[in-house]
Amino acid sequence: MSHIATATATAPHLDQDLPYYEPVGNECALFEQAYRQRLPLLLKGPTGCGKTRFVSHMAARMGRPLFTVSCHDDLTAADLTGRYLLQGGETRWVDGPLTRAVREGGICYLDEVVEARKDVTVVLHPLTDDRRMLPLERTGELLEAPKDFMLVVSYNPGYQHILKSLKPSTRQRFVAMSFDFPPPRVECDIVARESGLSHERCAALVNLAARLRALKGQDLEEGVSTRLLVYCATLINAGMPILEATRATLVEPLSDDLDVQEGLMESIRATFG
Repeated sequence: MSHIATATATAPHLDQDLPYYEPVGNECALFEQAYRQRLPLLLKGPTGCGKTRFVSHMAARMGRPLFTVSCHDDLTAADLTGRYLLQGGETRWVDGPLTRAVREGGICYLDEVVEARKDVTVVLHPLTDDRRMLPLERTGELLEAPKDFMLVVSYNPGYQHILKSLKPSTRQRFVAMSFDFPPPRVECDIVARESGLSHERCAALVNLAARLRALKGQDLEEGVSTRLLVYCATLINAGMPILEATRATLVEPLSDDLDVQEGLMESIRATFG
């Protein structure tokens, strides 16, 4: 059955309560300029490198509500814009998250946008040029995006293939920036802050992650994410033995191949004994 896309709507935070994010370059300044100049933004980078946290941080910093949609194969344009639903015996129009963001002057973040169906990109086009309009064919409305509205999309280039990619005509509608895993010192700070584990022990995990990431494209499709490092450090800080924590977070999520798993565990044992 069709339904409105599930979106996480986040209210603005006070400055002292911003979602934690550690900048590694000029990404915050670029986001602010794109927001002020009413330009759509495209984020590119591997899974778990901080794209979603960055958007949450910046939305709170700009004081705008955030509507986050995790895109998937069945996501349609109607899931984003809205549809008529039967409620209490009456048929009522219900806005989707994109329409709500336009009406309220919020930030709409489409995570892994290439996973959505092709008609999604079509509905985005009028919002990503100088028109900044959202046509709602079912209601006959033509919504003009207010100055506070911003569209942000992301995807992981490492997962792209011929059937799942953004057309050049779509990509060139966005200001774009590339994300990667943070430098070791910054990543160590992030993992320590998020998990409560000491910097010294987090540094060992970050060094291990660098070695495992070097296997990407060989034995692994994707490297260890910063998110998984936080999970691992959290389990260790809670008292779980290191080898058990690393197997659960840095081995099992990365591969189902038993030989690959054993190879990863050998690297882990060489690090931690």
